[in-house]
Formats: sequence, C-alpha cells, structure tokens
Amino acid sequence: MEIIVNFLQKIAPALLTHGILGIIAFCLRLYMQGGKFRKQTDETGKVAIVTGGNTGLGKETVMELARRGATIYMACRNKEKGEKARREIVKTTGNSNVFSRECDLSSQDSIREFVSGFKKEQRELHILINNAGVFWVPRSLTKEGYEMHLGVNHIGHFLLTHLLLDVLKRSAPSRVVVVSSKAHERGQIQSEDINSNRSYDEGVAYCQSKLANILFARELAIRLEGTGVTVNALNPGIADTEIARNVIFFQTKFAQTILRPLLWSLMKTPRNGAQTTLYAALDPDLETVSGQYFSDCKPAPLAPAALDDQMGQWLWAKTEKWAGIPL
Repeated sequence: MEIIVNFLQKIAPALLTHGILGIIAFCLRLYMQGGKFRKQTDETGKVAIVTGGNTGLGKETVMELARRGATIYMACRNKEKGEKARREIVKTTGNSNVFSRECDLSSQDSIREFVSGFKKEQRELHILINNAGVFWVPRSLTKEGYEMHLGVNHIGHFLLTHLLLDVLKRSAPSRVVVVSSKAHERGQIQSEDINSNRSYDEGVAYCQSKLANILFARELAIRLEGTGVTVNALNPGIADTEIARNVIFFQTKFAQTILRPLLWSLMKTPRNGAQTTLYAALDPDLETVSGQYFSDCKPAPLAPAALDDQMGQWLWAKTEKWAGIPL
C-alpha cells in the first residue's frame, strides 16, 4: 500500500498538469468552433450544386442540405469517392434526391460536360456553392495549362458559374456562394506573372487564388444586380479536413504525432467549418444581400486588395479569355 501511495504522490503533479492542459485545450477548441447557423429552414423543392461535395466541408454542407429536403448535385473530381459519399449521405439523411456527378475543375471540358448533363436533368438551380479547392500543391498545371491553384480555385469555378447563370436567373431568387479564405488577406494578384511561370511558391499561389475568389464574387454581384441572383463570399475558418493532404510536412511523423495534437484545439470540426457556408446559402435574411463577405456567420472586413474594383474588372476580362467565354 505504501508503494502505491508513494507512486501516486510522484505522478500526481504530472497528472494535474496534463489534466489542466487538457481542460484548457478542450475549452479553446470549443471557443474556436465559431458561429453556428441555427435557423430551421425547409429546402424541399430547392435544387443545389456543391463542388467538392464528397469530403470535408463540402460533404458536411451536402449532408445538411439533404437533411433540410433539398435536391443536391455533388460535383466531384473522383467519381468513385463521390458515389461512396453520396450513398452515405442518403443513408444518413433518408433523402434520396442526392446525386453525384463527375466534374474535374482542372478540366474545362469536364466542367462543360457536367453542366450539360445537369441541364438535361434539371430546369432550376437555386443554390450554387463553389466549395472545392486545392491547397498548397506542388507546381502543376490544369488541362488547359493554368497553374493549378488559379485554374481550379478561380478559373474552374468562374466557368462553372458562367455556364449556370441562365438557370440561376430563371430560378431566382437564387444564390451563388463562393468559399474563399482568410488567406485572401495575404494574397496579391500577380498581374505580371499570374500563372507563376517565372517563379512559384505554393503559399503565394494559394493566397492569390483566394483573393481572386473574392474579386470574382464582388464583380459578379455587380453584374447580376437586379436579376434576383445574389453572390457572396466567405471564410470557413481553419477546419480539420483533408485539404492539407498535399503538404508534405503534414505527412511527417513529427507533424502527425506532435503538431497535429497541438493544432487540434485550434481547428473547427468539418461540420462547424461548414456553418458559414450554410448561413450564406440558406439564411432568409440574406435573400437580397449580395457582394458581401462573411466569417463565423456574420459580416467580416475584407483586405484592401479585395476591394480593388479595377483589379476585379481586369481579372474578370482575363478570366473570360482563359475560360474560353465568348465576348
């Protein structure tokens, strides 16, 4: 008995310290989960498209839309993964009106095929959520030769949205939701080397694409004024998803065993990361709100670069050419 008492006396300080740290980490994680979209809405009869709907924030977004009765098309790069996620969502929600369709945002042919197929099946589209994206990938090019972050995160969604505008207008009131990031604050449109041909940095390319998302959303909102189609951008926050799977450092033993547990308290769950997307897509109070930027289910300030209307117009004109859109 004495041995046990002595042992407990020795480890008690360590247990107390770890316990306190654990409580602090848990409380910090609760705080970092951010705002919640708590309004109950009935989306029966509404048709939605969510890009990247088979994983992470996109999957959680589809799951909640399905719970609320919407008909959802998951635009997924990987056909098999998309179908697997679709079956899971249907089983969980009981909503059979969830469809997975192949759509590779790094291929303009794939985007056009997706839209063509969608229009054959649906005459209306009430919610378009441009959610998919690549993050910190080694330099690579889309099928058309554009830097991958720019090509997928910006050009691909630009083309997809353009091709669906006629359906969105016909279905008004309707919404376009653009998932950007706080990383736009560190972004700059490299107008002299926007395709990163001269030099390449994963972080610079990613931040540029997220800034492009917001410039696109704001310019589109202006162009759609009076049509009944609103366009808003958002920051989902840092969520515990697979988005960093291409960052080699995060695959190391150190990152997985030491860093990941430390970051756990600072990251949102995928479900909480999807809350601002749901807020922008569904909140009745936002039916006529357009050209805004949200974070944690409320308006948030934009970096000065994101308010540069001249750059937004320049980027729009360039992207029309890159996406092969007739003038």
